[in-house]
Amino acid sequence: MLKQCPHSTVCLPATRLPRIVVIGAGFAGLNLIKKLRNKPVQIVLLDKNNFHQFQPLLYQVAIAGLEPDSIVSPIRKLFQGYKNLVYRMAEVVRVEPETNRVFTNIGWIRYDYLVLATGSRTNYYGLKDVERNSVGLKDIRDALDIRSWVLHNLEEAAITCDQKEKDSLTNFVIVGGGPAGVELAGALAEFRRYLLNKDYPEIATEWMKIYLVEAAGRLLPGMSEKASEHALKVLKTLDVEIVLNTSVTAYDGANVQLSNKNSLVARMLAWTAGVKGEVPSGLKDGALAKGNRLKVDGYNRLKNYDNIFAIGDVAAMISPDSAQGHTMVAQVAIQQGQLLAENLLYYIKHGEFRKAFRYKDKGSMSAIGKKNAVAEIGGAIWKGWFAWLLWSTVHLFSIIGLKNKLMVAVNWMTRYLTYEKANRLIIRKFKPAGESKGPPGKDKRQKEISPEGIPK
Repeated sequence: MLKQCPHSTVCLPATRLPRIVVIGAGFAGLNLIKKLRNKPVQIVLLDKNNFHQFQPLLYQVAIAGLEPDSIVSPIRKLFQGYKNLVYRMAEVVRVEPETNRVFTNIGWIRYDYLVLATGSRTNYYGLKDVERNSVGLKDIRDALDIRSWVLHNLEEAAITCDQKEKDSLTNFVIVGGGPAGVELAGALAEFRRYLLNKDYPEIATEWMKIYLVEAAGRLLPGMSEKASEHALKVLKTLDVEIVLNTSVTAYDGANVQLSNKNSLVARMLAWTAGVKGEVPSGLKDGALAKGNRLKVDGYNRLKNYDNIFAIGDVAAMISPDSAQGHTMVAQVAIQQGQLLAENLLYYIKHGEFRKAFRYKDKGSMSAIGKKNAVAEIGGAIWKGWFAWLLWSTVHLFSIIGLKNKLMVAVNWMTRYLTYEKANRLIIRKFKPAGESKGPPGKDKRQKEISPEGIPK
């Protein structure tokens, strides 16, 4: 029988070991826990989801290139055999540093050390109407929402005889020219080129417009000029309309207002233009840096706190080398998680940290449709098919679990040979929060039908 821990209202096993509470099972939290496996500490993992998701391939789920279960892994399965770990599916409400407690929707837990690996969420920069009427691309739900939205709009376009309505439904706007936006635009353009007429013979290929809007003067602003030029060239070859030096100022669900005073008519907008840190309440004023990230020292410890740490996207390690903190990418999260595990074990034993964090940049890459990508590694730049092969290999080996690796490999091989994608199913109808859903099962865009079957 489990002996209940007296220092928690959440059901946890009692322990005399130092308790490390980890919030978040993303890349940072996952790699921290792997390094702490069966060490003389108790790990309590809290996450509102019961799965880990491989975010770099979300865009492929969004355009039906992959099924969702091929890039998600159940947390409990991942940590089978971890004798020192307890997982609880819970949403953190706040932290209380004065009493070393974390409050969740299922109760509170006392900690000896707290690690915030809470990641980031979509940043709409205060554009409330855009937030209400669009969808981001931060988790598996977003990806499935985009898939449903695209397919649902195409189904509606196939049955309408109004050309203006058809154009509105087949126009797609993607905001943000970073890797996520470029990859999504390329994948959607290939869907249009190879599958649109097969699935929707009622829709001419030229009717489906794809716009990629970027506020900076070039695509992939985090990569070199050569990488940006290659991405621009490939997307133009795929007939993606690129709008640079322009930001979105408003979106009502039908009209996209741009900073250059122009507008686009589109019934779908996917927002990949930025993220901000996901921070629980309860920390002191002054703990936050730009982008809603937590200020940390070289050991990932929060400023003014001895036993609270932040790793991954939510951490802003400001230094002469990184004035705004490190880039919010998986490699930073992985390296910070691994080193913090070593430092915590060393600190518990010796009362000091072993070494400060120093990021080792292993390069960056972005896929641009099938058989095309750009990769920068060690100062060298690869473009085209070889870069795509490199991108595919790196991502395939990074996916967690043999089953998931095999599923993705088979899917990619099938697509490479046939251009077919995964099941293009509308499992659930998605509408952004800004659209009134009306009565259950009723789409406000549908015309009411009289008993005689005549549209009212």
